[in-house]
Amino acid sequence: MADMPLTEVEALFYHEGVPGHHLQLAIQTELKGVPAFRKFGGVTAYSEGWGLYSEKLAKDMGLYTDPARDFGRLQLELHRAIRLVVDSGLHYKRWSRETAIKYVEDNSADAPGGIVKAIERYIIYPGQATAYMVGRLKISDLRDKAQKALGKKFDIRGFHDTVLKSGPVPLDVLEEQVDAWIASRK
Repeated sequence: MADMPLTEVEALFYHEGVPGHHLQLAIQTELKGVPAFRKFGGVTAYSEGWGLYSEKLAKDMGLYTDPARDFGRLQLELHRAIRLVVDSGLHYKRWSRETAIKYVEDNSADAPGGIVKAIERYIIYPGQATAYMVGRLKISDLRDKAQKALGKKFDIRGFHDTVLKSGPVPLDVLEEQVDAWIASRK
């Protein structure tokens, strides 16, 4: 945390806390009628997609009241875009650790200590950055799809219940669940 800019702390709270992972996992662990791996396990694209979606959801809810904190959210979005490049650079182009660190230094305002820690994490977890973003984009696309299909009948709480109340599922299964919810609301 010492390497994290204070402007990013609020976005991190929304990602990790409420409406992010704390809410997601509280609902998930209380699910009835699902196997233990769905109550206590995870699907990275689903779980981390929800975390990233939550950062933007907090913006939609008007929770960023200080422009500097919203700047922190945008800074984290830039960080995630850089991660996508670094993930591909390390694991497809075979960048060295030093090349990846230099890329982040040249393209972000991230703290040096945080950059090194992040690169070391990305080195051992290929595709993680991609999974986060694919999950976020899918959840956002499903919300847009539901809003377009339902118009005034769209209920954001119902949409979020649909996303969260089955626990972590692959994104194609999530889409099937949202499609079924849309059909049931028409």
